[in-house]
Amino acid sequence: MATSSAQPTGQSGRLGADLSAMPRRAFRRLLAAGLIGSSIEWYDFFLYGTAAALVFPRVFFPYASPLMGTLLAFSTFWAGFAARPIGGMLAGHLGDKYGRKPVVVTCLAVAGASTFLIGCLPTAAAVGGLAPTLLVLLRFAQGIATGGQWGGIILLLTESAGPKRRGFAGTFGQTSVPVAVIISNLIFVAVSALMPNHPFFSWGWRIPFWFSAVIFSVVVYIQAKVEDTPEFRELQRKAEQSRGAVARAPLAQVIRSKWGTILLGCGILSATNSLFYVSISGLLSYETDTLKVPRNPLLAIVLIASVAMLFVIPWSGHVSDRIGRRPLILIGGAGVAAWAFPYFLLAGTASLAGIFVAITVGFVFQCLTYGPIASFLGELFAPNVRYSGASLAYQLSAVIVSGGTPFLMTYLIAQTGSTMPVAAFILAMGLVTFATAWFLPETNTAEVRRDPHAVPGTQLYPRDPEKAPA
Repeated sequence: MATSSAQPTGQSGRLGADLSAMPRRAFRRLLAAGLIGSSIEWYDFFLYGTAAALVFPRVFFPYASPLMGTLLAFSTFWAGFAARPIGGMLAGHLGDKYGRKPVVVTCLAVAGASTFLIGCLPTAAAVGGLAPTLLVLLRFAQGIATGGQWGGIILLLTESAGPKRRGFAGTFGQTSVPVAVIISNLIFVAVSALMPNHPFFSWGWRIPFWFSAVIFSVVVYIQAKVEDTPEFRELQRKAEQSRGAVARAPLAQVIRSKWGTILLGCGILSATNSLFYVSISGLLSYETDTLKVPRNPLLAIVLIASVAMLFVIPWSGHVSDRIGRRPLILIGGAGVAAWAFPYFLLAGTASLAGIFVAITVGFVFQCLTYGPIASFLGELFAPNVRYSGASLAYQLSAVIVSGGTPFLMTYLIAQTGSTMPVAAFILAMGLVTFATAWFLPETNTAEVRRDPHAVPGTQLYPRDPEKAPA
């Protein structure tokens, strides 16, 4: 059952009061580093989606039909999502054993290098089938790194925050998503606007990928200036006293003891992940190829609509610290389900105003879910298996829902000539989020919110870790 007790936690419900919170100034620097580092990492990942919709069919699959080229490009897009659970499992295992910080630093470095090298790849016209093969390999490496960094960044933020600010702190990792969308679209708009089509498709598309080299400055900063989280340092201290706080095999332990929670945690991401990747990738292809909407105004609309996410995500995390995590996730899932058909009716008008309203309202609903998820997923798992559990839940949704959504959307529209089957799919994903959130326990209960020292989520774990089963 998803709500069953976790394995030994290494903390009681009040241990958060005994762990000194990070000094305010240092914590503000950590929030900034987390936001910037995660933004660049997501920039790397989302940039690929924009390029897959607008550039890669011509550069890497020039001999395929327009439809097949788009499907092939989106299949390589999916490869990154297929790699994310592998990255999540590997990073979660290492992060629960050796610490959050070293794993985050490694993942950021690998992601930056992979993205930079994508910008250096030869085209299919130059080396034939070797070009898309190298593209898939680098996308796979990018996906492994992205799959590993999310859990680490989120835990660095939430486990270093005071117990009553975890929901808000976690949103600095989540807010990096719209920041990355804005940056990637802004750079693409700027580069394509300044270049005619021939030089853009020849070499101009590479510039946004080369921009990812700036991530290495963030890697150096985190390595030099950021400590691991107080909760993990406490686990290490207990382990040194031979009290077994650090799990020997955290990945195996969390799968064995909390498999139901992992699956339900995966489900709560269905609404936000499906609608988001429709908006930033699938819709770009549909509007430009089928409805002949100009590329740059469409990218500008996605960019402007993403600004709403910059405000809604932190607000939703803040509210979750006040009223609990589940209410916002339930409202967001129901909202995505209700908005699914209006979304595609507005998008089908090919009106820039209609497309803007469709995307913006959809973003607001999905952000109500996405903001609290950072703290919620972590609080569902004990600290000694938290990186593994939260990462696995998050990244399973990535490969099941996120990566296949643009491909599925393109295929359904090609087969039916209508966006209504895609709307039905989004409706179903919204209902999945609502249903799975309904069956998960609230981690920030009214009792915890009233207690000035209680740590959200700890009421789910054994109160006496010394007597808990090994």
